[in-house]
Amino acid sequence: MSKVVQVKYGIKGVFHLKKKPAVQQDTAVMLLNMGGPEKLEDVEPFLFNLFSDRLIIRLGPAFMQKFIARFISRKRAPKSSKTYELIGGGSPLGKTTADQAAALEKLLIPKGSYKVAVAMRYWHPRVEPTLKDLQLIGINKIIALPLYPHYSIATSGSSLEDLRKANLASPSPCGIAEISSWQTQPLYIEALAGGIIKSLESFGSEKVQVVYSAHSLPVKFIQEGDPYIDHLKETIAAVEKITNAPGKTCYQSRSGPVEWLTPSTPDMIEQLASEGCKNILMVPISFVSDHVETLYEVDMLYKDMANKLGMRLERSPSLNLNPKFIEALKELVLDKIAAQNW
Repeated sequence: MSKVVQVKYGIKGVFHLKKKPAVQQDTAVMLLNMGGPEKLEDVEPFLFNLFSDRLIIRLGPAFMQKFIARFISRKRAPKSSKTYELIGGGSPLGKTTADQAAALEKLLIPKGSYKVAVAMRYWHPRVEPTLKDLQLIGINKIIALPLYPHYSIATSGSSLEDLRKANLASPSPCGIAEISSWQTQPLYIEALAGGIIKSLESFGSEKVQVVYSAHSLPVKFIQEGDPYIDHLKETIAAVEKITNAPGKTCYQSRSGPVEWLTPSTPDMIEQLASEGCKNILMVPISFVSDHVETLYEVDMLYKDMANKLGMRLERSPSLNLNPKFIEALKELVLDKIAAQNW
């Protein structure tokens, strides 16, 4: 009788109950992402996890971090819950990332049937249980692939550090190969440019201003050497070689009393209105999957703002399950496996 291993799957875990494969797998891909509240009751604990991350925000002395994070999350949860309610009662990020993992795993079957798992930084499935589940089926080597094309300590950096810590605390640490950034991966660039070109066509012959809206960062991160802005510039330069549509860059989703990257997306919209612009195609450049930043901030908040200023604002589609994007992830994985000689 075949030996059966009990493990979990989907947004809450890694795999279904299944038999061990005839050929033992020892290498897995772990897609790393931020995660998001799946229902309204999840909003406060999600915010608590976010504000507890001392790597990206220091709330007083270390021993006070969780106490202050609890206070902030309770204060912000009601407003944030209303936002998530507007996009269906929760974030689709968890399901989308699980679907991306399944699509990537299917593409990797001819190359060695590598297992693909998901680990979120601030929501389920978290890194530690995902790592344990993988080890349970014999995995001892992991390709860590953050779903952030552009490296920042606040995104890829935090997720990779989370994985390193969990791995070091494991009784049998895995070998880990990290893909820290992939801002100019050719298929990723093609997928991004293709969405922009198709979206521009919806404006017909009208003049359109392309606006790249990236998630903002505290300025101090850049001053300390974070390559985020440089990576964004590399992506945009590569995309514009294909689209031949020059764009302007701005930053969204800032919060808190620190100096953030400028110009902000609302400021950019107001500036364009003052210059007589009538059409904006907004490209959420640092987001590969739909989340509250695209579904609420761009599709509702900024679109309404532009409309009130006499402008039409449309958004290029997020990559989500774009076949070319999944192919890009496959190429990133295979290139890293070859480099590691795994």
